[in-house]
Amino acid sequence: MNTQLLSDQVLLNRYLSGDRSAISQLIDRHSTRVRDYIRMMVRDRDVADDILQETLIKVVRVIDEGRYADTGKFLSWVLRIAHNQVIDYFRSQKGSRTVSEAEAGYNVLGTLRFAERTVEDRMVDEQIEADVRRLIDCLPEEQREVVVMRYYAGMSFQEIADQTEVSINTALGRMRYALINLRKMIKENDIVLN
Repeated sequence: MNTQLLSDQVLLNRYLSGDRSAISQLIDRHSTRVRDYIRMMVRDRDVADDILQETLIKVVRVIDEGRYADTGKFLSWVLRIAHNQVIDYFRSQKGSRTVSEAEAGYNVLGTLRFAERTVEDRMVDEQIEADVRRLIDCLPEEQREVVVMRYYAGMSFQEIADQTEVSINTALGRMRYALINLRKMIKENDIVLN
């Protein structure tokens, strides 16, 4: 039988019944998405790989201990563990940098850049990125978290709400206040974003 057609829950049940290869299939299915999410958050490949390994070890441990409760959202659960591992990493690093929108391939309005850029454009962009990065660092943690998850990880507001264990309205509200605060800081600091 083609394992791609098997649901996450079927693979989990097979693993719990003694089929050790089922957990590998399950991890292989979702590891790229989890790895990409972590890399977007930490912007360091080696650190991201370490966090991915810690995340996967924790996932298997929780499943082995019988503490995973199937809600039909296995990937969301794994991403939540990865997110918590990333937060733990940043807390341990104090003063680590966050990912700018430009580094993730987006400008401050969230639109993809398609035009070729000149050296001057890149220099201006680097300055804007540094300014925006500093401003995002100044946001309250809950607002900063929503901005990073939405613009850098490409998560929907429902996914953000699930990951942060709040209502979708709360997630939307946090984004609204983050944008209000960013606009206010941009104005106060006379930053020009072109």
